[in-house]
Amino acid sequence: MKKLLLIICVVFGLNSVTSQTKEELKALQKEKNDSIAVLQGKADAIQGQIDALPGWRIKATGTIGGSISGFNNWYSKDAPNSSVGNFGINLNAYADLIEEKYFWKNSTNINIGWVKFDDEDDPTDSDAYEVATDVFSLSSLYGYKVAKNFAVSALMEYRSTLIQNFNDPGFLDIGVGGTWTPLPELTVVIHPANYNFVFSSGDAEYDSSFGAKVVADYTRSFGGLNLKSNLSVFMSYEGSDYSNYTWTNSFSYTFWKSLGVGFDFGLRKNKQEAFNYYRDVDPDVTLGNVDNDLQSYWLIGLNITLD
Repeated sequence: MKKLLLIICVVFGLNSVTSQTKEELKALQKEKNDSIAVLQGKADAIQGQIDALPGWRIKATGTIGGSISGFNNWYSKDAPNSSVGNFGINLNAYADLIEEKYFWKNSTNINIGWVKFDDEDDPTDSDAYEVATDVFSLSSLYGYKVAKNFAVSALMEYRSTLIQNFNDPGFLDIGVGGTWTPLPELTVVIHPANYNFVFSSGDAEYDSSFGAKVVADYTRSFGGLNLKSNLSVFMSYEGSDYSNYTWTNSFSYTFWKSLGVGFDFGLRKNKQEAFNYYRDVDPDVTLGNVDNDLQSYWLIGLNITLD
């Protein structure tokens, strides 16, 4: 009986010591986490001071995504012997010069995707990768500060494709107006005097026009998270048929050194592009009655950040 009581006491004693040790470790863990949070806050504050210094800020992020698959005698498919593959890349890069009285902000966005579906039982079927997504944009904004958060500015922005039909069409905006920077990460451009040049070849029907340009760009990095969102709107004074907008977004999270995961998507509406696409299909379509459906793309994959 005495031995049994001794064993029970030892078990309860060990359990008490274990519980006490566990609580002490949890308290120590919380203390260390609080210390890390304080140090991270100080590091972010120092980085903010560095970012506020005059000079160049240069950064690039890229997302790579893709998959391949093959089927042999997979009879539940219409093409039991086939290979499928897709591959896409997205690049966002900027080089900004920030000085006391002026700034010069430059950025580019490239998004290209390829896809392949090869029916091995069809000798006429192509086994090549076809371009599925093709986006290219380049912008340059110069501003002279007349107040702390406002500058008179000039903008050049070019949008087209890179692999297929380069500059056919190509959209070039050149305009002047003002730029508001309420936050270091946010730039809002309002240019009431802007000309939208449209370049094309062959029998395509595109018209250039005069109008207003509005651009909102938000770029921020904190911790391992990188965000970039750009909305570019052209409002033609000759009517909404000649207006267009493009909204691109990039999100990435760095989990080891420069590597992480990224998600990119973009939206666009351009009635002239829709008209020139459908006019080869429907001879009765006009710029006024064409269905101007929302254009979109997205990409998820491995992300690489360089700065």
